[in-house]
Amino acid sequence: MNSATLQIKKRLKPAAVIQTIAAVAITVIIAFPVYWIFVTALKGNEEMLVLYPTLWPANFHWENFPQVFERIPLLRYFWNTIFVTACHVVIQVAVGLPAAYAFARGQFKGRDIWFLVVLGAMMIPHQVTFLPLYCIIADLGWVDTYAGLILPGTVSAYFIFMMRQNFRSVDQSYLDAGRVDGLGILGTLWHILLPMCRSSVVTVTLVSFINGWNSYFWPKILCQSDRSRLLTVGLVRLKESWSDTSMYMHYNVIFAGLLLSILPVIILFFANQKHMMTGYSKAAMK
Repeated sequence: MNSATLQIKKRLKPAAVIQTIAAVAITVIIAFPVYWIFVTALKGNEEMLVLYPTLWPANFHWENFPQVFERIPLLRYFWNTIFVTACHVVIQVAVGLPAAYAFARGQFKGRDIWFLVVLGAMMIPHQVTFLPLYCIIADLGWVDTYAGLILPGTVSAYFIFMMRQNFRSVDQSYLDAGRVDGLGILGTLWHILLPMCRSSVVTVTLVSFINGWNSYFWPKILCQSDRSRLLTVGLVRLKESWSDTSMYMHYNVIFAGLLLSILPVIILFFANQKHMMTGYSKAAMK
């Protein structure tokens, strides 16, 4: 081993240490809120009132979780959220995949201009479009209904954009071979593009699920009763349930409800983290 190689290794060692420290620091910053939710959800009322917060509960108060169900109809909120989010994901996938294929491989007049319109939709915040959208939903009589919650989110510009970029990365020779074998547009999409971009499809679908699960602004405006209220809005109702009956907020019970609401997202992430890491890696390389 020559001196030049040794010098390179000496230079790389401090860089590797710095990268490791930075990675650990970022991981702690990201994971600490979830840890704090878990710890707070298991604390008692007395421990919530201490001057200096503790990093671990003195005693585990599992009774905080049944109190959540006593204060609000949490199961109803769960069902509403699961149903609305599932409808969002299914329709976004059914609409987004053919649209992404059309923008990536289709040949039609004005394709690039229409794609710029899709990109423009990603840049407009929901707070700008909610007023005309609400007027349309109100005229249709869909306020406080599943239809009003589902239909405005059926098309995702982000989903179309990401899948279009992945479909464009597939070599044209595979698509030509599929056409030789007699595959049409849907056959090419199903038998060639989806298997080759499986990790990206799973990643973008999970992002759509998380966005639907965490949606707050539109459900807050549209939901007026427990019949259609989602978890994000229901947790606010949990907090408000003590506003007139207690001198202080039972944040341990509120955090217990919060922990229950994020469990499905955490489980989905750990079950599909391999696909998500691969999908984001491929997106970064494009």
